[in-house]
Amino acid sequence: MTTFLEAVTIGNASPTEALEIFDSLDTVDVSELIGAWRGESFPTGHPLDHALEAYHWYGKRFENAEQVHPLVFKTIGGGTTNVNPLWALPIVQWLDRLPMPKSKAGGRIFQLGVGLVSTKRSCARLRLTHYRGKVSATMIYDTLPINDIFRKINDNTVLGLMDLKGVNQPFFFVLHRDRSELGGQK
Repeated sequence: MTTFLEAVTIGNASPTEALEIFDSLDTVDVSELIGAWRGESFPTGHPLDHALEAYHWYGKRFENAEQVHPLVFKTIGGGTTNVNPLWALPIVQWLDRLPMPKSKAGGRIFQLGVGLVSTKRSCARLRLTHYRGKVSATMIYDTLPINDIFRKINDNTVLGLMDLKGVNQPFFFVLHRDRSELGGQK
């Protein structure tokens, strides 16, 4: 079995290897996620691999179990903003059928218009759920059929698995705790 560190060194893992890594990790309690987290893809050949980064994805922010900002993006001015996931609904419906654009130009255009899809409202919540034989913290989107399940790599790093209804291959990502708590939030 490939370990998380081996997969990171290689730069990717197969979906089967990623699931084996995910299953081998410890669970996460909801309270352990409170705070700001920087995100990055964990490549497995999924259409979303590196797509969020192309659009200047910062990560996620968990204020408490009821107030969660699942999509935090960097702004052109250097701050961050919370994006309403509803803008992604047309994209996620076609995720397994169309390629995801990942160009720098597309990312810059998104940054220019990010204010049009931003929100101050929470768009998800945290709960403990049972998934693949373990009970762990899960972020449940308010308006999309998506659950992000988390497993602990260490106290400051978690592996996330995005389970999207109707899509067979999960998207994997890594979150790193941000001690600066997203200075510059707009």
